[in-house]
Amino acid sequence: MVSTVTTSLADVTSSETALRAFLHGLPGVDRVGADQRAAMLGTRSIKTTAKAQAIDLAISMVDLTTLEGADTAGKVRAMCAKAVHPGGGAPHVAAVCVYPDLVSVSVEALGGSGVKVASVATAFPSGRSSLEVKVSETALAVAAGADEIDMVIDRGAFLSGRYLKVVEEIVAVKAACGDAHLKVILETGELATYDNVRRASWLAMLAGADFIKTSTGKVSPAATPPVTLVMLEAVRDFRAVTGRQVGVKPAGGIRTTKDAIKNLVLVHETAGDDWLSADWFRLGASSLLNDLLMQRQKLATGRYAGPDYFTLD
Repeated sequence: MVSTVTTSLADVTSSETALRAFLHGLPGVDRVGADQRAAMLGTRSIKTTAKAQAIDLAISMVDLTTLEGADTAGKVRAMCAKAVHPGGGAPHVAAVCVYPDLVSVSVEALGGSGVKVASVATAFPSGRSSLEVKVSETALAVAAGADEIDMVIDRGAFLSGRYLKVVEEIVAVKAACGDAHLKVILETGELATYDNVRRASWLAMLAGADFIKTSTGKVSPAATPPVTLVMLEAVRDFRAVTGRQVGVKPAGGIRTTKDAIKNLVLVHETAGDDWLSADWFRLGASSLLNDLLMQRQKLATGRYAGPDYFTLD
């Protein structure tokens, strides 16, 4: 993969023609091979002490998320309390993820806990708005205290081949982020092919993304193992070429401890241990944390607690 990248990356985004040539010059993804490798890695069995460590690592990578029209300040405060103290001595999660108007509530609730505040912006989940609105929404979320911005790309522009428009929007939103990290959501369920997932991953990284994220959680399929595999390959290869490390965040459909551990195996076997921390890998989820806590308690006590033992998020 690395040896095929011969174009100067500084020139890739200089024109639509150059960007198109670069993205379509990336090696194609072997769909059968990606599906089979992801399925094979999903069969790895992790037991006892290693499983306990994997569960705590997964908890520390969770972006605990609520993105519903019915979200209230009270619901977000309760979620923040759980993010800081999940229960049973478990580590705190990586971040909470909320709509921009609830960022200030989250910042106040989290205090100096070390849990970051992430906010979706840029006309989430569709991305159908003007650049001015997207930049303004981002700036407002950052001003309210957001540590991270999860932006959605314009899939219509990407799928119609207007790659430079997508790059320019990411660059503008990245500038509006200031010191906040930028996660770029590809919405892989709408990209149709693994080749498009690879192209979108490289496009986002070339434009300055700190993380690339699979999905909004509003479109199915979302974070499938093969898609996550393709994105992990992309960040691995991007670092080999540029020296810059970019994180990955699968989101949507990750509900069980088994799902989470499968993702950790994918990271270890594809990108490597450098990505096995919350600085470089996140799990976007709403219901996952409870299952991780249930499995954690089972390992510690030998007994399962019922789902009603844990708060609903």
